[in-house]
Amino acid sequence: MRPAAAIVIAYLLGSIPFGYLIVRVTQGYDIRQTGSGGTGATNVSRRAGKVAGVITLILDALKGAAAVVIAKIILALPISAEGGHADPSLQNAHWWVAAAAIAVIVGHIFPVWLRFRGGKGVATGVGVFLMLTPIAVALAAAIFVLAVALTRYVSLGSILAAATIPLFVWLQNELIRPVSALAPMMTAALSGAALIVFAHRQNIGRLIQGTESKFR
Repeated sequence: MRPAAAIVIAYLLGSIPFGYLIVRVTQGYDIRQTGSGGTGATNVSRRAGKVAGVITLILDALKGAAAVVIAKIILALPISAEGGHADPSLQNAHWWVAAAAIAVIVGHIFPVWLRFRGGKGVATGVGVFLMLTPIAVALAAAIFVLAVALTRYVSLGSILAAATIPLFVWLQNELIRPVSALAPMMTAALSGAALIVFAHRQNIGRLIQGTESKFR
């Protein structure tokens, strides 16, 4: 029952639509009906101001981090993301934490409260992987900043950063220090990246067509 509880809690946490609620309360309309249609920080910032966008970013990241922390507590694992070889007796628990990490991102992108129309999963993914592999997040953040600085496309930076998380997890394990529970971690990273890229499919189409909005 504990693994199932961790996944359900993670999904429900991910489903909390902070961006939608902030815009509904402050502006009185559905953020999904304007801009990119997402409930994430970028769309909120464009439609309700940068302060609202920053608050959305922080809250979305916190729910990702909280899902991982709660899953680790439920499954009796250390909360820290320190490297090292995982105890083989706890391998199943690490797989369940990976499942919870994926579930919170799924919840953000497909929230049950909004008929499964949510955000892109980027900020929530940041919160997740800050708790699992902060070194990979720091490297992916550098990719994001560089891509946005050069192109002014937040969506492109987000896609590239998400797609490189699995690579950086592997590189950390090979070149920096061992990643605890590498197989579950890589599974979570690959699945999270795939979900985030999938959520950006319309942005990818606009990038190809040259109609994607640039960051101002």
